[in-house]
Order: sequence, then C-alpha cells, then structure tokens
Amino acid sequence: MASPIRIEHPDAFWRSRLTSTEYAVTRRGATEPAFTGRYCDHKEPGTYHCVCCGSDLFVSDHKFDSRSGWPSWWKPLETSQISERVDTAHGMIRTEILCASCDAHLGHVFPDGPKPTGLRYCVNSAALRFEPANPEKTP
Repeated sequence: MASPIRIEHPDAFWRSRLTSTEYAVTRRGATEPAFTGRYCDHKEPGTYHCVCCGSDLFVSDHKFDSRSGWPSWWKPLETSQISERVDTAHGMIRTEILCASCDAHLGHVFPDGPKPTGLRYCVNSAALRFEPANPEKTP
C-alpha cells in the first residue's frame, strides 16, 4: 500500500472538530481511564477509523479481548497507516502508536498479544470512530 497522505491542520482546527476527550487523547497524548471507552467490549463487525482524519486503522476481525481495559487488536488493517515512536513518559519505555496520516495519538503497542503477530495494539476508544460492515440502508 502507498504511504498515507499527510494531513496537517492548526491546533484551532482540531479543537473545533473534536470533543474535549477526543482532543486530549489524540492531540495531547492523554489516555482514557481503563474500561470506560465505548469500544472496549464492542464486538460488531466493521472498521475502526481515526477520529481526526478518517483513515482506516483497524478491523473487527483482528480485535480481541485483552482484558486490559482498552480495545485491542493483534494487527492494524495496514501497517502503513500506523506510525510508531518511543514513549518514555511515566518512567516507562513503551512504543506509542499514531495515525500515520495526521499524527493522532492512538495508544501503544505491546509484545504480549495473541498469535499470529504476538502484538497488542492497545487503543483509546476516543481516538476511533466505528463504521459497521453492513450499515442499514436508509430508504
């Protein structure tokens, strides 16, 4: 897959388009409290998109119950849609994951997930927007 198209906007644009929680998570790197996100126990088939730019990030087929308190996937839809960087905040060394198109903070990836990848993409629900696989058609 080709590299994602870069999307850049001033801070005022993001503040005007996102809820306060979405803004804090995606633009400031906050984390929603465990077990509070709307997609933590979500099981409907479909695609999860970046709440900021709409990029396709994850699909329900790759989602699993990590019991971590955040929705988790064993792989992204396309690895090119996710960028990574080292996060040394809070006295830990972790791998932060971001939307490769708009740099929205999504969460972190850990090496304790299920096969076949062994990875756990631990994502804040506030960073995502869900689209059902078979949305009901309006007459």
